[in-house]
Amino acid sequence: MNLPNLLTMIRFALIPLYLFVYFSEMPGRIYWALGIVLFAGMTDVVDGYLARRNKQVTQLGIMLDPLADKLMMIAVFLSLLISGKIGYWAAAAIFFRDLTMILCSAFFHFRGKKTVPANVLGKMTTVLFYVALVLLMFDSAYAQNFLWAVIVLSYITSFVYMLQLKTVNEELM
Repeated sequence: MNLPNLLTMIRFALIPLYLFVYFSEMPGRIYWALGIVLFAGMTDVVDGYLARRNKQVTQLGIMLDPLADKLMMIAVFLSLLISGKIGYWAAAAIFFRDLTMILCSAFFHFRGKKTVPANVLGKMTTVLFYVALVLLMFDSAYAQNFLWAVIVLSYITSFVYMLQLKTVNEELM
């Protein structure tokens, strides 16, 4: 296993750690939980950089990297839903979009089709989700509006991704 894929696997391990910390009674749990999520985000940036720089981009990494991101975001937004920081409609919109993206990627991967690495729009959307997360965790007055703007952008990003999948595989899903 190469280093970029190892970093992706570490992100998978951070998901239950985040949930444990977020729902614990420990002092400063929000700061610790946020630190875990930001660390996961940093490993995402680093693994992508290393994979490209060292020519270690693999099909496994192309599939697992966004899966780790999506599962972390699902865990984070599920924790925010349970703690009352976001509403059911926002959570449902996020979960539906992420689940659809996970299933589509798996469908293409397991049918031997090409998958598409994250593009600039997808990376920007991920960064904006992290900003929304910070705003939500600290109860910013603008958090809900910002979150909905990012949700809309995430659906646009998903549409662009689906078009790229179609183009790369030269057939409709």
